[in-house]
Amino acid sequence: MNPDFGIPTAAARGLALCHSCSRVAPRKLRHCPRCRATLHLRKPNSLARTWALMISAALLYLPANLLPVLDVESSVKGTQKSTIISGVIQFWEDGDYPVAIIIFTASILIPILKVIALVYLCIAARSGSRPERNTRLYRLTEFIGRWSMVDVFVVAILVGVVQLGAVMSIRPGAGALAFAGVVILTMLAAMSFDPRLIWDAAGKRNEP
Repeated sequence: MNPDFGIPTAAARGLALCHSCSRVAPRKLRHCPRCRATLHLRKPNSLARTWALMISAALLYLPANLLPVLDVESSVKGTQKSTIISGVIQFWEDGDYPVAIIIFTASILIPILKVIALVYLCIAARSGSRPERNTRLYRLTEFIGRWSMVDVFVVAILVGVVQLGAVMSIRPGAGALAFAGVVILTMLAAMSFDPRLIWDAAGKRNEP
């Protein structure tokens, strides 16, 4: 039952949403009549997969910020290694405050906030507290997560464009691979999380 209005949910009526083509069909059919995908009332092992992906992302977060993202070789300054944090500091010291703020927000702040938000949502999916607010939080988390790719795009563009032979060359560092892993894993974690579990828990919580 819907925890607010007492209206039976689709799951209570035996209806399932196809995760491939989004058609609603009776769960008893087992396969979607449109695309033949297997029907599930909820994403299988949603919380377990979300936790596993978040833990993996958290393990990569430190090397992503401590290891060099760029290796710059030039005939003038030799080899220079730049991490995300050192890049933010360099832009700030050069007076490029908007760029420093954007990189800090997209590359350092958003990934860790996204992990924290997903941890909170997984807990909310057990407790069923404040389903409306937590559903909005999930939508916001899923939306802003993609903007963390800004550093990966910058590295890819620089590596592809700045190749001046013996004068200068730029190569991606180990930190770029780790950071890309953090972004991809957190995006997959948000995709694997099923927000309907929050409403299921809220319904059980409000049962007499």
